[in-house]
Amino acid sequence: MAAVPLLLLCSLLLATSTAADQCHDDDHAALVAIDTALGSPYHFASWTPDSACCDWYDVDCDAESGRVIGLRVFQDTNMSGAIPDAIANLTFLQTLTLHHLPAISGAIPDSLAALSNLSHLTISYTGVSGPVPSFLGALTALTLLDLSYNSLTGAIPASLADLPNLSSINLRRNRLTGAIPSLLLSKSPDQAYLWLSSNNLSGAIPAEFAAVDFVYIDLSRNALTGDAACLFGAGKSSLQHVDVSRNALRFDLSGVEFPENATYIDLSHNGIRGGIPTQVANLTNLQQFNVSFNRLCGEVPAGGNMARFDRYSYLHNKCLCGAPLTACRQRPVNYLH
Repeated sequence: MAAVPLLLLCSLLLATSTAADQCHDDDHAALVAIDTALGSPYHFASWTPDSACCDWYDVDCDAESGRVIGLRVFQDTNMSGAIPDAIANLTFLQTLTLHHLPAISGAIPDSLAALSNLSHLTISYTGVSGPVPSFLGALTALTLLDLSYNSLTGAIPASLADLPNLSSINLRRNRLTGAIPSLLLSKSPDQAYLWLSSNNLSGAIPAEFAAVDFVYIDLSRNALTGDAACLFGAGKSSLQHVDVSRNALRFDLSGVEFPENATYIDLSHNGIRGGIPTQVANLTNLQQFNVSFNRLCGEVPAGGNMARFDRYSYLHNKCLCGAPLTACRQRPVNYLH
């Protein structure tokens, strides 16, 4: 009698193994079309007819269904051409990564709008140009979007703010212009991560960001104006990294309360006025603090963790004083107010 359960177990294992070792005919055809469109590069040398496509390099399959759920193509300076439309035929795809492929060029194809199961999309360090596609706003399963280090132009589509599961956006090092959509990441179900640095973005930092549970936000090296105080506050307990350096921000820093878990704050190269809040000395996790090249005045806070930061954190302000800068001038004892 023991042979029957054993036979059943073997059958189940064989079925699982068979699904994992093969892939659907439609997925096989799509992968062959991708290889052909890119000129059968050496990178895909393992993509041969005598092996199951779930065993091919860069391809991930679901263990139960055998459908292709991941395509991750990394680091090939020789692979060239446009992003193949045939990728859209991998209809069960959840992860698409095209990373460090500098000779891949052209626009992000509209055909990718068919990938309704996509949760992670990375197209980074490529020669891709054109706009950030508005159709991305229809990919409701998307949780991570990384289009960094490309040559993308135009505005950030407001449709990205409609995505209910998106919690991480990386668009840094492109040529994007216009304003940051006011509701970007406002629907994030988790802690949010945002990289928009090194673009040509303008306008104000959205006041709506005050309600977003950011962990990491980098808006540096743009042309943003106005107030960045909405990024801070006692309620921002998750916030660790803030970089708004090298913009054209103008606001009073005196009343800002920095988040207690902050590790990195860079406000340098703006037009920020007021004084440095004394509360910064109590941020025990803070490793980087830079307010140089602003219009700040008053005494640099002392004690706590302030010995970590040298004079370069404070240089080129209107009238900051105190260690590690020059000593503040003392008023005479008989000074009359």
